[in-house]
Amino acid sequence: METGVINREGFGGSIPVEKVQALASKNLKDIPSRYIRPEVEFDVVSIDESYQIPVIDMSKLGHDDEQQKLHLACKDWGFFQLINHGVGDEVIDKMKIDIQEFFELPLNEKLACAQLPNNIEGYGQAFVVSEDQKLDWGDMLFLLPRPVPLRNMRFWPTIPPSFRETLDKYSMALQKVAIRLMRLIAKNLGTDLETFASFFEDGTQGIRMNYYPPCAQASKVIGLAPHSDSTALTLLIQVNEVEGLQIKKNGKWIPVKPISGAFIINIGDVMEIMSNGEYKSIEHRAVVNPNKERLSIAAFHSPNISTMIGPLPDVVKAKEAGYRTMPHEEFVRLTISSKLDGKGLLDQMKL
Repeated sequence: METGVINREGFGGSIPVEKVQALASKNLKDIPSRYIRPEVEFDVVSIDESYQIPVIDMSKLGHDDEQQKLHLACKDWGFFQLINHGVGDEVIDKMKIDIQEFFELPLNEKLACAQLPNNIEGYGQAFVVSEDQKLDWGDMLFLLPRPVPLRNMRFWPTIPPSFRETLDKYSMALQKVAIRLMRLIAKNLGTDLETFASFFEDGTQGIRMNYYPPCAQASKVIGLAPHSDSTALTLLIQVNEVEGLQIKKNGKWIPVKPISGAFIINIGDVMEIMSNGEYKSIEHRAVVNPNKERLSIAAFHSPNISTMIGPLPDVVKAKEAGYRTMPHEEFVRLTISSKLDGKGLLDQMKL
């Protein structure tokens, strides 16, 4: 969901491209051809506003009926909104304020956090793997807050001055929610709760802060290309009131209407693989508004780097494994070297 990967220096990076926020500020009459995607105009977008992703109440997840709702949300949708998650409004609101302040900085100040060759962390774009591929109409600041000992503070903004402390608190709060959800998911999958949760206790967390400038030709560009997240579980919040997230279901794009204060959660490729296809990662994308900027923050949670990525033994008892098993590090390298292309990465993992 406004996608994330695990990365440490040497795993790979993205080809540098012009910052879209700076490009948009020029008020160009003609959008550069690398951003124009003619196919977007022909996509079918649902206009049924009642057709929305499920809502899960975390405070009720001790009850069987809400636990079953969670199972069906993961199985049938791959997306849900999580309310009463226990993360304080002040933690979320401060994160929103600080990332808005960062993107309002002059370009040269933001470039203090710019990506470096062979590294995806920092300010820039992700998944640009060739000089001629189509580009997304958006910029990002991507950081890896966890595991804490591996933080690379070179990429953490010092303006606004509160940013680092704010992100630390936000990262910790979301990690707790993610671990709790992992235990509940493990219960629904019929696998051992402690073993499954242990994969994520010292796992990797990537936080991608997205900025999508307005575009006069919004119907011809895309903020973030259709993809499924390569990680296990994503927690996203919308920073301002401009909608843009859409998920693909039954051949149509369904706009997601965020509930105030809720996290939008989605299943990633790693979870699909581990559940042996019981839960599916879902294609989603970000569209652009013609008049207003849009900001969002996605937090991606993956197992620790020493984990083997493959179907869980408890889950494959009933049927044959449908996916390959490989070291997590190899899976990460495969992810980073690929451009966003639907569920193309997962297809490479299928047996």
